[in-house]
Order: sequence, then C-alpha cells, then structure tokens
Amino acid sequence: MLGSALVVLLMMTAGTFVRGLDSSLRASGEPDNVMVMGAGSEDSVERSEVDTSVSGIIAASIAGIRERAGVTFVSPEVHIQLPTKVRADQPKGPLVMVRGVTPTAVLVHSRVRLEEGRWPEPGKNQVAVGGMTHVKLGVGVGDLAVGRSLLIEGRSWEIVGRFSAPHSVTDAEAWTAIGDLKLATKRASDSCVVVTLDPGISEPADVSAFTKRRLDLQLSSISEPAYYAKLAAFYAPVRVMVWVTAGLAALGGSLGGLITMYATFASRVRELATLRALGFRRRVIVLCILQEATLATGAGTLIACAAGLVFIDSLSVRFSLGVFALRVDPAVLGIGVGTGLILGIAGALPPALSCLRLEIPRALKTG
Repeated sequence: MLGSALVVLLMMTAGTFVRGLDSSLRASGEPDNVMVMGAGSEDSVERSEVDTSVSGIIAASIAGIRERAGVTFVSPEVHIQLPTKVRADQPKGPLVMVRGVTPTAVLVHSRVRLEEGRWPEPGKNQVAVGGMTHVKLGVGVGDLAVGRSLLIEGRSWEIVGRFSAPHSVTDAEAWTAIGDLKLATKRASDSCVVVTLDPGISEPADVSAFTKRRLDLQLSSISEPAYYAKLAAFYAPVRVMVWVTAGLAALGGSLGGLITMYATFASRVRELATLRALGFRRRVIVLCILQEATLATGAGTLIACAAGLVFIDSLSVRFSLGVFALRVDPAVLGIGVGTGLILGIAGALPPALSCLRLEIPRALKTG
C-alpha cells in the first residue's frame, strides 16, 4: 500500500504541475481582447515596441471597440520584467513582471479586481501588487501590505493597492503608472496596446486588417487567448520533461513493487497448488489474486489522493512568467485512480501466472 501510494502521489503531482501551468497561461487571456504589438514580436510582448501614438490612432480608426460612458476600451501598456526586492539589504531580487498601465487597463482586463487600497497615481512612484506577487518574491503577504514599499530597478515604490486576477499569471504582477515605468526604465515606446472588441460588431480580423493597412506603423495583432496559447506551447517541453521524469520514477517504484509481489507469491506456491488440486481453475485463482492486489493498491491510491488533497492542493509554484497554483481536480484524481488500477493489475499478473505454470505435484513439494 505504501509503495503504490508513493507512485500514485508522484503521478498526481506531475499531473497537477502540468495542468496548473497550462491552465494559468490559458486563463490569462480574455476572449474579446486583442493585443496590438510591434511586427515580429507576436511571441513575446516584452520584446515588442509600438509608438505612443498608436493607442490614439487605433481608437480613432477601428470601429466596434467597446465603450462605456464615453471611454474607449483601449489600453496602452508597457510589460517588462525587473529585479524586485522588499529590503535593500537583500541580494538581487527575482524578476517580477511590472506592467505600466493607464486607468483604462482595469476596463480592458475585466478579471482584475482591486481588493484593497487604490490604483497607482502617475508621477508618484506607486504600485499595486497582485495577490500572488509575494509568492513570486518569496516573502510573506504582510511584506507587501498597503503602505509598505518595493525596490524596483533600484528605486523605492510605495505599495498603494492590492488586486487579484485568480488562476492567471497576472496575479503575480506589479502594476504602476505607465509614465513612471517609462521614466524608471528610460523607455520612450509602449510594449503593446490592448483593445476590447464588441462581439457581433467587430472581430479580431478587423484589427488585423488595420495593422496590415498601416504599414508605416509596423504593427501586428493577435488575440489574447491566442497569445497565451503560444506561451503554453512554448512550455510544452517542460511539461513533457515533467511527465517523463515522473514516469521514470514511477517505473522504478513499480519494478520494486513487482519484485515484492514475486517474493510474496513465491511463498504461496503451495497454497495456490492446493487450490488447484481441490478443483479451482487457474483463471479463478488469477482473478482472486488480482482482486487482492487491486485491493491493496486501491487502498494505497486512497491514501495518495487524501495526501494530495491535504499537502499538494493550493500549493504555489514560481516560474518565469509568474506563479501558478497546483490544484487536485477531478482529472488529477482520475490520473491517480488509473495509476493505482494499473499498478494492481501489472504488479500481480506476472508473478501469479509464473506460479501457476508449475505442475501441481512439483508446486506441492515447494518449500
């Protein structure tokens, strides 16, 4: 039971990692948003550069952009990863995605919610931090409380708000006024312009047609879901490596369990031969042995599922773009149950068949 529990728990951990990484990236894009970036930079918004006048040109040139109270949903933004730390005496801090925004960003990114404090004001070196930014920095929640400060690019920035964007990489970012970030990084251009389209009135193809028509601006466009899907595809080798590593470790554990099963059934050769002598058919004996093994591995699977729900669920993992949470969902539990079932069958069948191949007289004499 313990051996099967460890193997199942390992496979469940791999499943939560892969699904958490993929879902956090895919959940970051909103279906009605389109990102306008510099031509050739569709794979990385951090490398993109667009002129500051592009946001105004887009608002005036593309019909069907969502509006509310006369405000057009067009958000010029700067995305850049900067070393960030809480205290000056700390070594160089980890890279955190710092996003320079305007007030319209909260309209375009509708999943972002201000939980505490307020949004940064321009010209004051203020930031708002995400709900998982403290995990990215490796500090406690209290270290990023409203009123504290962060050291970004050697400058002190006052924390004036906390926001949340659950299950997305945005939740581990720091947002500040776009002008302040440009001044701190000596940057004159924007990274991208995010626009929200009205479904049924406009579609991403309209934005793409605009970028192709305005060759002088050197722009390209991509929907937010498609952009983050590209990022998820970029991390595909990481997911494969996790599955391969977990599979190799599980194979080692399974071989150890198989050896244990062989030793167990080797001591029961006389018992199985006696059952055959009494008239029990081989397939009935094999079925009984499979039931025993499946019961043992099933109990181990239940232990692993309980341990996963207690110790793995809701753990946070840092990666280059932010933070994602490990979640033991029904799919992961299904992976665990399937692994336990395979262990029970594959672990018991070979030694059982090996023992039943012996002739009854010879098996009865086995010590």
